[in-house]
Amino acid sequence: MYAVVPALKGEMGGRTTEIELRGGGGEPVDFRRTIASHGVADLPPNRIDEQAWTLELTLAPGGSPATTVLVSEGRKGHAKVRVLAGPATMAVLRPAVAHVLRLDEDLRPFYEAAASDPDLKWASRGAGRMIRSPTVFEEVVKTICTTNCTWSATVRMVSSLVQNLGEPAPSADGPYGRAFPTVEAMARKNSAFYTDKVRAGYRGAYLRDLARSVASGKLDLEALGRSSADELPDDELAARLLALPGVGPYAAAHIMMLLGRYSRLILDSWTRPKYLKVSGAKQAKDVTIERRFRRYGPYAGLAFWLYLTRDWVDE
Repeated sequence: MYAVVPALKGEMGGRTTEIELRGGGGEPVDFRRTIASHGVADLPPNRIDEQAWTLELTLAPGGSPATTVLVSEGRKGHAKVRVLAGPATMAVLRPAVAHVLRLDEDLRPFYEAAASDPDLKWASRGAGRMIRSPTVFEEVVKTICTTNCTWSATVRMVSSLVQNLGEPAPSADGPYGRAFPTVEAMARKNSAFYTDKVRAGYRGAYLRDLARSVASGKLDLEALGRSSADELPDDELAARLLALPGVGPYAAAHIMMLLGRYSRLILDSWTRPKYLKVSGAKQAKDVTIERRFRRYGPYAGLAFWLYLTRDWVDE
């Protein structure tokens, strides 16, 4: 899935390494388009610098202490991973970073479908890999924090959760340099914390109830990320997500995209106007937009997303 080379000479001994940028089917991976793949990827504890093209992550994989790493472009076809602060070993950090970069996913079927589409042929050069969080729980929490609010409110809520509840690495500075809160940490907090500290509004009850359901074992969110489409078809996955507190059609489609299930289009107050701008259409109903990308089948939502975000990275 990915290859690791020894630490680069002269860089912090064994605290720097490289990961080969190849997908699960051996296809190329465009590093810049991967770290700029979607907005939630830039929420704490992640931090993206699109000037230097770096991705800062604070991870606590497998119960290891929180450790902050900087992922950047390495030699051709590789990403460089450098530990900024924290004791976790490269043995646990490498697979954790590869997971975040989604290097296990095989996008060859999507690229084959895009090859005959003039508007999306460009994507086959390595675009379409969605940054993912270490856990499904984090994906769901962050998505709930994007619903029915401004982006600044989303940043405020997620930053507060991480700053108040995230395990700090030695580099901790506000909401950065801390791992995302554990299920248990969020489940222990009462309603007042979500109302007064996080200022989550009505979402506070959803976040608390979600954490308590997972912590009690009543709800296994991580199984949703492990299950293949054969084991858990998209329709059933969507139904399970819609049953979660605070998750409606938009949130379900968004979470599915972050889980690598792309059959749903994310249709909201940003994507609809952006579609009109990119396509040049004066108006378009949702069914018309969905029809445009129906040929992509299980990758329809990914095709739609890339169609909208091509201008996010200079070519």
